[in-house]
Parts: sequence; C-alpha cells; structure tokens
Amino acid sequence: MDNLTPEDRRKNMQNIRSTGTKLEERISKALWKRGVRFRKNVKSLPGKPDLSIKKYKLVVFLDSCFFHGCPEHYTVPKTNADYWVPKIDRNRRRDQEINDLYREMGWRVMRFWEHEAKKSLDDVVDSIVKTIEEHKAAKQRKD
Repeated sequence: MDNLTPEDRRKNMQNIRSTGTKLEERISKALWKRGVRFRKNVKSLPGKPDLSIKKYKLVVFLDSCFFHGCPEHYTVPKTNADYWVPKIDRNRRRDQEINDLYREMGWRVMRFWEHEAKKSLDDVVDSIVKTIEEHKAAKQRKD
C-alpha cells in the first residue's frame, strides 16, 4: 500500500521533471563551455532527445535510473508493481525503438544513465565531445 495519500502522490509525481533537470543543465553548461552548440528537447525529433546536434547527426539521452530501468540500480517498487513493471518494460522497449530509428536515419545515439552523469560529469561531457570530434574527422577524410 502506498504510504502517501492520492493527493500527495499526485503532487509528488507532478514535481518529477522530464525536461530542464539539474543534471541536464549541468551537462548543457559544461558542453557550452567547451564550445559545443546544441538544442535541447527538440519536439520534432523522435523521442524528444535531451540534447541534439543536427549538424553532426547526434542525439543524447540522459536516462533516469528508475524510469528507464537501469540494470545497476532499478528495483521493482514494493507498491503498485502491477503498474510499474509493465511501464518500465514499455520505456525500455521504446528506448530501443528510438535508438534503432535514429541509427536507420544515420544518426549517432548516446545514452547515459543518470548515475553515470552524477558520478563523472566530465567523463560524460568528454565522451560527447569525442564523438563530435570523430564525426568532424570522418567528414574531413571524406572531403
């Protein structure tokens, strides 16, 4: 049984942000300082990626350990498991479908778990910058 009243649970769930999270802001600021220009939460792109760079055909998703079912941290909730288990499974399937769709379109997809970004923000930012630099180098070799 849920230990919150339905009204309190509703307020709690309303406060969970899908865009403009602190983690998203920290990564955005770090990338901006490194000279990387991007768009955030572009609605016209599949899955509304957290960050996208059309010039380099790159999308970045910052996945919550709970809502996306992190293999390291996700545990089945003790309350309302009949709701959450299928929900998280749907999220995982949708994430894979989005990855496949971008790859079919020739885009690169980068996904980071929230715990990875919290543990080592610099590693996440370095990885994104490295991917961009690799794309630039490949394009120069073509030209």
